[in-house]
Amino acid sequence: MKKKRIFEIIQIGRDTDILSRIFDFTIVTAISANLVLTIYSTFDSSIDYAGIIHTVEMATVILFTIEYGLRIWTANYLYPNTSKSRAIFKYAFSFTGLVDFLSFFPFYLPFFFPDGAVAFRIFRVVRILRLFRINQYYDSLNVITDVLKNKKQQLISSVFIIFVLMTAASLVMYNFEHAAQPDVFTNAFSGFWWAASSLLTVGYGDIYPITLAGKLFGIVITFLGVGMVAIPTGILSAGFVEQLTTVQEPNSIQYCPHCGKKLL
Repeated sequence: MKKKRIFEIIQIGRDTDILSRIFDFTIVTAISANLVLTIYSTFDSSIDYAGIIHTVEMATVILFTIEYGLRIWTANYLYPNTSKSRAIFKYAFSFTGLVDFLSFFPFYLPFFFPDGAVAFRIFRVVRILRLFRINQYYDSLNVITDVLKNKKQQLISSVFIIFVLMTAASLVMYNFEHAAQPDVFTNAFSGFWWAASSLLTVGYGDIYPITLAGKLFGIVITFLGVGMVAIPTGILSAGFVEQLTTVQEPNSIQYCPHCGKKLL
């Protein structure tokens, strides 16, 4: 089978490409099965099925490893305008490539470093990244990724504004409350925790103002928090509308059969 055909199969398949659709279904099924067993392994009853769980995990990890190798091998088709080595580098260090790599690599660590098997258990948490791989196989999920990419600058700006406001609020609240609650508002970082929980409308209640000035300032920050959360929400909402309009618009445009001009 030609290298280009392998690339077409491992990419998101068209409805007419049976082999590619079968490959997509196999990968999604493997990811889903692996995550279900990962969750089930946290239950005490899973001890009786430890052998089956390990076997399924090993089979899926081998499948992910083979897929990653094929993607590395065919990376020059993914980035046709670059050299082969550059294409491999771009894929390997892209978000998708890193997720693909981390979806199987931690499984092999205990084999190479048996003395650190216990310490490497913490790396098992990265298996949750396999969920992101499902995103590649569904266009409806890709819309979310496209919106985040298109609105990246606006989102970064809004997060920066929130961070500046949180910093200012933490310093002000520290000055209001430190004298009255030296054990609670011990430093500016204590105020930062309060500002984060208040501005993000969580309000855990583990740290709160007791002075009159602190309470009045807390009311102001709570009102501002509602607005701060609404900023990125509005940006994402507008992005979804724009993305859906862009996707649907080409299908709704009609052209004159004689002159080829767009019809209103």
